[in-house]
Amino acid sequence: MPFLPFYLPRHKQLKIVIVGGGYAGVAALVTLLRHMPEARITIVDPRSHHLKITHLHETFRYPLDDFLISFSTLENRFGCRHIRAEPSLDDYTLWQCQNDKFLTVNDEILEFDYLLMAPGSPIAQIAKQKNIFDLEDFMTTAGSDLLSRVLDACNKSERVISVIGGGATGIQFLFEIAYFLRRQKIDAKLRLVHGEDRVLKQFPEGFSAYAQTRMADLDIDFYPNTRYRSQEAGNILLEEGETHAQFSLPSAISFLFLGRKPGALRSANAFGQVMVERKPLQNIFTAGDCSIYDSSGSNTMTAQSAVRKGMLAARNILRHSGAIKLLEPYFHRDLGYVVSLGPADAVGWLALEGNVVGGMPALLIKELVEAQYDLLLTGIDTYLV
Repeated sequence: MPFLPFYLPRHKQLKIVIVGGGYAGVAALVTLLRHMPEARITIVDPRSHHLKITHLHETFRYPLDDFLISFSTLENRFGCRHIRAEPSLDDYTLWQCQNDKFLTVNDEILEFDYLLMAPGSPIAQIAKQKNIFDLEDFMTTAGSDLLSRVLDACNKSERVISVIGGGATGIQFLFEIAYFLRRQKIDAKLRLVHGEDRVLKQFPEGFSAYAQTRMADLDIDFYPNTRYRSQEAGNILLEEGETHAQFSLPSAISFLFLGRKPGALRSANAFGQVMVERKPLQNIFTAGDCSIYDSSGSNTMTAQSAVRKGMLAARNILRHSGAIKLLEPYFHRDLGYVVSLGPADAVGWLALEGNVVGGMPALLIKELVEAQYDLLLTGIDTYLV
């Protein structure tokens, strides 16, 4: 059995329910089974597959299936069970679960020793009309298929594409679309609309300068300090940030990348235990984008933080079940972050946020991080504790 500090087991077969089969949920699953192979783990997730959501922009190059792993595959690989459901668990319900040690899902009672909440945070959405798409659409249709279908129905003079949102997700999709148009030799105009004065504003200025230079190289129009209002009949309605003056531009299709909803966050102590009325629920933990840990560790909504929280919550579940309940606080700091700028370029930081790198070094970091997670999906943990 792999060594886990401060863990003296008292049980060989804990019953654990994980709500959410994203990055945090899968990281917790692998960690739990690494240290307790006989644990009985049930994953509750509304989808039929685990989705590597941070790769969706790459569906302009690769099939969507490349980024899906069916839960039936994970069931066979790890001996867990998957139930398709999306339970709604408020604080009162979780308090009841803590007392009763069971969760009702699809009219089935799931008894547990520990419950891990890792459903992720919902994607921010607005009402959509025809030819308006967001991240949810890419979860079911590859970007290449979606964009080709719309452009094929347009006259060449109408082929204008608008990307709304200059955060990491919007930028990654923007560059993938630009290179897709070049590879397919499609004559279309591409623009970015962003509410801030520069793209990637959550990162050091070096990110913005690098990305905006590459945008200019690709002849992508940029509308900073501009808000999206609507799209109708081949036109997009925008509003200037300072004057609030509205104006319209031709646009055959709009892609909206508005970030995540902050309202569904769940508070946890430094060990990952859910807090209700300022008290920790001893047998209920949380991890991933839905969680805010009361610690100095990173609470960013990234796959990196989700994986680390999932692993820590799993280790603390095992420690809490052991003879010595000495739990590990969450101190993880992000080691770097990379934003893809198409198939052959990227910008990121490594070790220190001011250490901005672009081009091949950033691509290498990205590929190493992705390979590390792919190994985890096979049960091989190469992450440092």
